[in-house]
Amino acid sequence: MLKGHQTWVYPAKPVIISTGTVGGPQEARGPLAEDFDLLHGDLWLGQDTYEKAEKKMLEEACEITLQKAGLQKKDLQFFLCGDLMNQVISSSFAARTLAVPFLGLYGACSTSMESLALGALIVNSGYGDRVLCGTASHNAAAEKQYRYPTEYGSQKPPTAQWTVTGAGAALLAPGGDGPVVTSATIGRVVDMGMSDPFNMGGAMAPAAVDTITAHLRDMQASPRDYDLIATGDLGEVGFRIASDLLKKHGLEIPGELFTDCGLVIYGEEHPEVLSGGSGCGCAATVVYGHILNRMKKGELKKVLIVATGALLSPLSYQQKETIPCIAHAVSIEYGG
Repeated sequence: MLKGHQTWVYPAKPVIISTGTVGGPQEARGPLAEDFDLLHGDLWLGQDTYEKAEKKMLEEACEITLQKAGLQKKDLQFFLCGDLMNQVISSSFAARTLAVPFLGLYGACSTSMESLALGALIVNSGYGDRVLCGTASHNAAAEKQYRYPTEYGSQKPPTAQWTVTGAGAALLAPGGDGPVVTSATIGRVVDMGMSDPFNMGGAMAPAAVDTITAHLRDMQASPRDYDLIATGDLGEVGFRIASDLLKKHGLEIPGELFTDCGLVIYGEEHPEVLSGGSGCGCAATVVYGHILNRMKKGELKKVLIVATGALLSPLSYQQKETIPCIAHAVSIEYGG
């Protein structure tokens, strides 16, 4: 099952039998609005705090996923989930609602593929046959924790990104109809000495490149073996840096095969998002909604999703630490 140095291959090919995606008002204005299962018109979702709103979105994504599969909470074996809040409270409190065995994860914005890789490992090994993987982020909650509350109205540089208000979940099983998870490359922590919390894309780009090159090396593959390679949330700045770094590694990925979830979720019509989307919900909603829908339509057969995460905290930033980053890659196939 281990191929090369850091890649898992899943011979049993766990199946993504259903997914659920939930978004907020900014996501509803974007070009991928029709790929969401549920969209909310405000950031509060009827709750009295943004953190409770994030938890509610995650619960909704999980509920939608179960409904699509025709299952109930009692049918689950494990719930793998994480988020950006301190002590992953959104995930823990959603797990309280689900009342199933829970593994809390923290990979920052890489959590969607971290949970999918681990969930596939559980199903492939036979230690579980219905594993729910999820994550969520909320724009206002993340701003309050990592930067400044939105009410403060602080000016941001062009390198900054817009945290996606969204939640995504995927249910894995050993059989059924749907895309299959074929391999996963577990990333290393990469720190290039950057310390600017308003340039997450630039900080995460080297980690994305490190994981992409590791995956292709371990699998003895080339970029053209995939119909699409999508990074998680590098945004415009980070994606450009990653493209340049890949060329220096001799891995120039054709433009039609290479994209970033943080770029496509809002498109080019919304300058308020600055460099693009970010957050745990970015890759989760784009992949579990838009990209898997494209696969089911026959537009894509094999994709590599490389979710990226910046592993900083408010405390580490206050203590003048640099930003360690990571990226996890998962290969998904559909239709033979």
